[in-house]
Amino acid sequence: MREGRDLWWHNIVAGKDSTIATVEMNAEDPAILLYTSGTTGEPKGCVWTHIGFIGSMVTRDMVICADFKSSDRFFFLSDMGWMVGAMCACIPSFAGASLLIAEGTPDFPDTGRFWRLIQNHRVSYLGVSPTLVRGLMRYGTQDVKRYDLSTLRMTVSGGEAWTSAPWQWFFDHVCKRKIPIINISGGTEVGGCIFTGTPNHPMNPGSFSRPALGVGADIVDIPGKSLPPGEVGELVLRHASIGLTKSLWKADARYIESYWSTLDGLWVHGDFAMRGRDGLYYILGRSDDTIKISGKRTGPSELEGLLIDTGKVFEAAVFGIPHPVKGSAIVCACVLMPGAHIESDVANELSAAIVNGMGASYRPEKIIFVDDLPRTRNMKIMRRVLRAVFESRDPGDISALANPETVDKLREKLGAT
Repeated sequence: MREGRDLWWHNIVAGKDSTIATVEMNAEDPAILLYTSGTTGEPKGCVWTHIGFIGSMVTRDMVICADFKSSDRFFFLSDMGWMVGAMCACIPSFAGASLLIAEGTPDFPDTGRFWRLIQNHRVSYLGVSPTLVRGLMRYGTQDVKRYDLSTLRMTVSGGEAWTSAPWQWFFDHVCKRKIPIINISGGTEVGGCIFTGTPNHPMNPGSFSRPALGVGADIVDIPGKSLPPGEVGELVLRHASIGLTKSLWKADARYIESYWSTLDGLWVHGDFAMRGRDGLYYILGRSDDTIKISGKRTGPSELEGLLIDTGKVFEAAVFGIPHPVKGSAIVCACVLMPGAHIESDVANELSAAIVNGMGASYRPEKIIFVDDLPRTRNMKIMRRVLRAVFESRDPGDISALANPETVDKLREKLGAT
């Protein structure tokens, strides 16, 4: 509590009528000021208007595309500082549904807490991030099997790009291979989705069904020309859309420079993406995290998926460092699964998994084992921080880190090695 800023609810409502009239606002009045995750630098303040957020994320993305209904009970365990916090506050209210709010973490006081919440409160519409799923799958399937999850009819996922092992684990054991995973991806700056899933289209691990309605999404090469299926390119928007932030808070020039100045007339989102030959869409990670080895550009998620598929690590972050011959060399920061030990030569096994999957030129320069990875409040891994610490550089703005202690621990570990 801070005097002059914070108020107790019971003091505000004391002696007043229980009915409070809704304040009428103009459609384009600012509704929410929300900061980006800060994965690429200082967090940016995005301005969502009333009609922008209700028209994009709430109505278009969740009610129309993702089949959210008034009969649903929504649960998405998230930091309220992430855009999912605003989703949780607005979507069930607008749709006439109900919302489950839970404090704390998914695995405390015991590893079954997350699944018990779903059972006890009869959740029908569940939101997850790939990071949350990776964290829970390390405990095995016994907790999932212990609780009755039969009220679930739909799941939705957002955050970092999926890798195949946790997606498959979630689909097999939680969705029972029947419930859809509505994969969505957009951004705080977009006020909603760029790509989305629907219950009416096929899905593959980590895929998106279609571009969101009305956003003008495209995948382009360096000059800005649309790419055919099967080719990786920069994710862009060809026009402004209803949910797009109107600027950045007190930073108009930074808004233009960050998004509208890279390719003429195009909003550049900062992700690499691809339309697969299966007709579905895939996001392959931040374009500034891309690693170029022997002339080939690779997103970190492809390499991280190979590491996680070994079953030895439940989370991994791969980043590139300069190399005089290959252009870049690979460094892997890994969090071991319970029961896996460094002494058991697991590092050689992880290195072999990447070589077998990608070729000898991708053999990691170094594999570091850590207790946790630096991440934002929406659970995105800050690879730029890992890269800077490894290279003994200033990591820059880390105000958005949810766990800043990981930076010092990584410095200690690198100093010891």
